[in-house]
Amino acid sequence: MAFGGLFSTDIAIDLGTANTLIYVKGKGIILNEPSVVAYHVKDGKRQVLAVGEDAKLMLGRTPGSIEAIRPMREGVIADFDSAEQMIKHFIKKVFKRTSFSKPKVIVCVPHGATPVEKRAIRQSVLSAGARKAGLIAEPIAAAIGAGMPITEPTGSMVVDIGGGTTEVAVLSLGDVVYARSVRIGGDRMDEAIINYLRRNQNLLIGDSTAERIKTSIGTARMPDDGRGATIMVRGRDLLNGIPKEIEISQAMVAEALTEPMQAIVEAVMVALEATPPDLAADIVDRGVMLTGGGAMLGDLDLSLREQTGLSISLADQPMSCVALGTGKALEFEKQLRHVIDYDS
Repeated sequence: MAFGGLFSTDIAIDLGTANTLIYVKGKGIILNEPSVVAYHVKDGKRQVLAVGEDAKLMLGRTPGSIEAIRPMREGVIADFDSAEQMIKHFIKKVFKRTSFSKPKVIVCVPHGATPVEKRAIRQSVLSAGARKAGLIAEPIAAAIGAGMPITEPTGSMVVDIGGGTTEVAVLSLGDVVYARSVRIGGDRMDEAIINYLRRNQNLLIGDSTAERIKTSIGTARMPDDGRGATIMVRGRDLLNGIPKEIEISQAMVAEALTEPMQAIVEAVMVALEATPPDLAADIVDRGVMLTGGGAMLGDLDLSLREQTGLSISLADQPMSCVALGTGKALEFEKQLRHVIDYDS
């Protein structure tokens, strides 16, 4: 065990609705697991059974004695205790056996988070064993992680589509000029698919099936042949209550996703309208950067390009942009000091 491990234990956490990523200073992203905690419940007492990957497999499939919880909803903490347990578990996992001194932690929060929500996130991280907790706005982290030149005096626009929120922001000189956080993301897309199949096919499916449909054939625009690729999906027939299997096409998924897609497009348009003219000119020049796991939805960039007329590009590793950016804020803290908030 080298001495280095004792002192440099600073970490950055992307505490997401769907996944939590942890970046360790000097090492990069070390952990990427689903934000899920599973408890064993006995006589009203909860005992942590599994966290992350193992707990996610239990979602929607638990007996009465076990409950699987997603502590984060729409980018903020919905279940305080579980969030703290989860962060604790992940921090322990990152510093396996090392006798870690309390780390300094930087966490990203949605731009639209209220002071109460921010305090909850900070409190959870401190209770989980951090020495000091700094917060950074998610769009700034996403832009840094995507390698955008945000410290220059030119406008950059980033659209970060996460599990719970979509953050649209215009940045210049290292800070937010305009930002809007809409509580629509990957989860809302899954819900839209579930609702669509319930209404149009009388088929009831669970969250994990909806997510599988989205990741395998999900698309943001109608396929050119009006049908596209297909996938077999199993669920429960609502008419006679028996499990059945049906074929679902990309066209159906595109139709199911119209509403969440429109909300994202609208957020982008509102942001463009609110941007000062000189910065708007820079955005026309530079285009828009898409980050976040939701940005990997098929043809999303194309659909946005058709509706906004701007050039839209997808970041290299959309899923890990926010974590990488938060990590960079940790590495170059002196230059980025003004975007990290250590007290509120």
